[in-house]
Amino acid sequence: MKLKVLSLLVLFFIIFVIDCAEAHTYSLALRYQPVREFPSLQQKFGSTLGIAPFKDERQERSYIGIHFPVRGLTTHFESKPSPLEKALQESLSSALSRFQMKVVSIPNWDGTPESLKDIDSDSILMIEIKKFWTEGRASLFGTTIKTTVQLVIHLGVKHEGKVFKRNADIENEITVPRSTPERVEAIFNQILTDIFDPYFSSPY
Repeated sequence: MKLKVLSLLVLFFIIFVIDCAEAHTYSLALRYQPVREFPSLQQKFGSTLGIAPFKDERQERSYIGIHFPVRGLTTHFESKPSPLEKALQESLSSALSRFQMKVVSIPNWDGTPESLKDIDSDSILMIEIKKFWTEGRASLFGTTIKTTVQLVIHLGVKHEGKVFKRNADIENEITVPRSTPERVEAIFNQILTDIFDPYFSSPY
């Protein structure tokens, strides 16, 4: 009987150790949520906007962030959906559809003004993701969260016959009593609003 109890205790201890040894990965739902109205959106873009495949040019593409606790293993963050370029494409498409824009997928685009006549939309959008990362470091006094997003936005407009390029670079650093995945998700989504609300208000 004692041997059986001891065996169960050993089993529970092994399960506990294995569980603690596994690093956690949290999926963050990335959603661009506009807080502005864009009255000149169709005038600038036309009625149909094409979305070309976004390009993730980061060195680390598996995750979008990491958290270092005071003790224990680190926590990683990934985008939802994954990969990151898909999450951003879907988020922008969903947001712009609310403004009576018809958003269509364009399988490829070389980014040149000459190719605009061959696309099946009034304008086309493509984004290069240069940086998209958050890093949290916990201490006895709180957690410092540093988040950096850098995007290069390419917009081709048929009636202008031009491709407009815009760099967007935002860095956010805050110290909070405790970091949670929900807080990190909110930081990313606020940055997306801070980037795209001004952009769609005046894209060129």
